Amino acid sequence: MQAAPTSLEVLSGAVVFTDIVGFTEYTAVRGDAEAFELLSTQERIVTALLPDGARIVKELDAQGAPLEAYAAAKEFLRPVLVSLIECRRVLLDGPTFQNSPAWNLHPLLCEDLTIRNVTVRNPWYSQNGDGLDIESCRRVHVYDCRFDVGDDAICMKSGKDEEGRRRGRPTEDVFITNCIVYAGHGGFVIGSEMSGGVRNVYVTHCTFIGTDCGLRFKSTRGRGGVVENIYISHVDMIDIPTEPIRFNMYYQGGERAVLDAERKELPVTEETPIFRNIYVKDVTCRGAGRAAVLQGLPEMPIRDIVLENLHITATEGLVCIDGEGIELKNVEIRAALGPAMTFRHSRGVTVAGCRAAEGTGVFVRVEGEESAGVRLSGCDLSQAARAVELGAGTPEGAVEVA
Repeated sequence: MQAAPTSLEVLSGAVVFTDIVGFTEYTAVRGDAEAFELLSTQERIVTALLPDGARIVKELDAQGAPLEAYAAAKEFLRPVLVSLIECRRVLLDGPTFQNSPAWNLHPLLCEDLTIRNVTVRNPWYSQNGDGLDIESCRRVHVYDCRFDVGDDAICMKSGKDEEGRRRGRPTEDVFITNCIVYAGHGGFVIGSEMSGGVRNVYVTHCTFIGTDCGLRFKSTRGRGGVVENIYISHVDMIDIPTEPIRFNMYYQGGERAVLDAERKELPVTEETPIFRNIYVKDVTCRGAGRAAVLQGLPEMPIRDIVLENLHITATEGLVCIDGEGIELKNVEIRAALGPAMTFRHSRGVTVAGCRAAEGTGVFVRVEGEESAGVRLSGCDLSQAARAVELGAGTPEGAVEVA
């Protein structure tokens, strides 16, 4: 469904869905498929939609082919459920959107968008079955919504790679509050297609229950773009299989850890993604695989990330790799295994007013010969068997305890 540039209201009681009975799998969409609707007019979009897919469908229609023959065009035949392009003054109030072949809601290049009291549902196995993908929009308010989907739930995007940078339209001035996410790859997500930038986003009073990952920031070399001025507060999570907070600058469709042997510093170009000035405050998580993962690039560390008033219970602790200007204030991590916090190849890290939980072995471990300026200040370390541990090759002066 595509809307012309005018006012639109979809009100309570409506149910918008597709019938996917008979389709037994959701295959991953080809990488460039996510750029189908990135052009500025409907005519350009239609001519850009997988030309081979359109040709195959036309030929099969002419032949009266059976349903299974259309599998050759399955990427082309997976549209989003609701596509809003270059619209202004849009209100979605109360409807349910479900069973989308791909993304459920995709506002693109829209302004003054309000989404409230909306329920979005897709099967848990629906690859690319995102809930809400806000792309290159400004002045957006999302509140009192519920998501139970097969991929990212509430996601900020702004185009992919060169096309997104050329368009140059960031997603900005977004306010999200009082939303609940159940199944989903991420509760609140930025990326990975953020090449036009994302800025001035506020997320508060949200709940994630059983979501794969809570706050998910993802990008990769080649994207470019700047993500900045993101403010997140009062988020409660429970039973998060991976991490309540994850930054991954090596995203390639998965979350594979990048080993030191693979770590290589490359020149900084317009294709280098930048994540900075991100504030996460008043977050609780009861039950997670790992407390947090913050991984930047050697040539472009994630910068000026503040984590304050966090209380997390997890199997493993927090890991920060290639971070700079990272601040942890009043953070308590109850990790069953390993150090509560590990900093690798990171500089200018402040751990202030934090408390070692009962049973903590090592409170802070610092690794990597490039690590420097890690400072512990005003922390209660009485419950830690060991306050600081240095990895092999880490400079003796890398850590200061005040």
